[in-house]
Amino acid sequence: MVAQLNTLLRAAYEHVCPVPPVAGAVSAVRRRVAVLLADWSVCPEIVEDALLVVSELVTNAIVHARPPAELRLSWVRGDGCRSLRIEVSDAGAAPAGRSLLGIDPDEHGRGEAIVHALATRHGIRVHPGGVTRWAELGTT
Repeated sequence: MVAQLNTLLRAAYEHVCPVPPVAGAVSAVRRRVAVLLADWSVCPEIVEDALLVVSELVTNAIVHARPPAELRLSWVRGDGCRSLRIEVSDAGAAPAGRSLLGIDPDEHGRGEAIVHALATRHGIRVHPGGVTRWAELGTT
C-alpha cells in the first residue's frame, strides 16, 4: 500500500518523457509540457518561462548531443518555497565534425544565457550515462 501511494505521489509531481532526435521534437515536447503544467495548475508566468527553458534545453540536446535524450519535470521543495525543476539528460556531446547544415547561426547560441536569466538555479551534471542540464524556476 505504501509503495502504491509513493508511486501515485511521484506521478503527481514528476513527469518523464523521451525526446526523439527528429525535426519537430521541440514543439511536440513544448505542447506536452504545456498540457502537463496546466494539469498541475502552474501559474501562467512560470509556464511561459518553463516552456522557454524546456525549448532551450531540449534544442541543445537534439542539436549538440547524442541520443537518447529525456526530459524530466518535477517539483522541488526548499527554503520554504517550491521550484519547478526541468532536466534534460542526453548521452553526451556529439562527435566532433558533426554537420550543422541547415542551422542558422543567427538563430542559435543564446540558449544558455536565456536559461541563466530565467532560472533561480541551474547547472550541468556529468554522469557515466552522459550529461544532464537542469534549471529550477522558483514559485511562491
